Amino acid sequence: MNARTDLSVLTAVQGLPEPSFATTKSGISVPYVECGEGEPLVLVHGSLCDYRYWSAQILPLAKHFRVIVPSLSHYWPAVDAFVQGEFGWEAHVAEMAEFIESLDLAPVHLVGHSRGGCVAFHLAREYPRHVKTLTLADPGGPLQTAPQAAPAALPPATNALRTRVAELIEQGEFDRGLEMFVDSVSMPGFWKKSTDDFRRMALDNALTLPKQFRDPLPAYTREAARDIKCRTLLIDGEKSPRMFRNNVEKLEEWIEFAQRQTIERASHGMNVASPGAFNRAVLAFAGAW
Repeated sequence: MNARTDLSVLTAVQGLPEPSFATTKSGISVPYVECGEGEPLVLVHGSLCDYRYWSAQILPLAKHFRVIVPSLSHYWPAVDAFVQGEFGWEAHVAEMAEFIESLDLAPVHLVGHSRGGCVAFHLAREYPRHVKTLTLADPGGPLQTAPQAAPAALPPATNALRTRVAELIEQGEFDRGLEMFVDSVSMPGFWKKSTDDFRRMALDNALTLPKQFRDPLPAYTREAARDIKCRTLLIDGEKSPRMFRNNVEKLEEWIEFAQRQTIERASHGMNVASPGAFNRAVLAFAGAW
């Protein structure tokens, strides 16, 4: 059984459409799933995830849109030996722009979560003609509020935790490392309460975490946010860690055409914990309702 047959079997079991592959002009083969008809809506996953992260969104949103959900390079189902290019947020911005171009999708309704929110934010800045509307769910990265201050970075305690997580994962202690990281970006105990599907996805992508920690995300600034000219929805969870809620709060202030939606009783993975509320927010904002 070849790799693509394996993917077809796995996605069928999960209820997802069969995967396809798009080749960008840079030669990267991007796996993605697609479902529905209408205006294109592209979902970009964050850390430890891949297109499976959006399982609770694909079919409901596909009743109103042509939903396209890629996995970024270096994430499952890619095999490291066959991945081209370096791991990095800038590379992923360029990759997603080329992916949109390869399928002739522009302009799209673009949705990004966590690290994928940072990718989506900069894609909308650098390729404005590619994006019709932008939705950022708990966008990841540091926040810089003072223009003359030193470059913003994550708190020392966060960096120390991430160093330890990387050590554990590189030593093969995946479960311990993932528990530390996932609980830190969601809430204590989240990893142990996670579904089998989420845990399998995170384990499949565990080796991307050390790469990610060596590729710090850029700070959100007022100047960068002013480059966003499309309508923007900012989504946070009522119980999301403060760093994400701070990002949403400031970006709502800085982005000209922005609005905010908080998902009640949800934390960082609000689209998984409260898919109905999340999907309704996206649909209402993108004009399906």
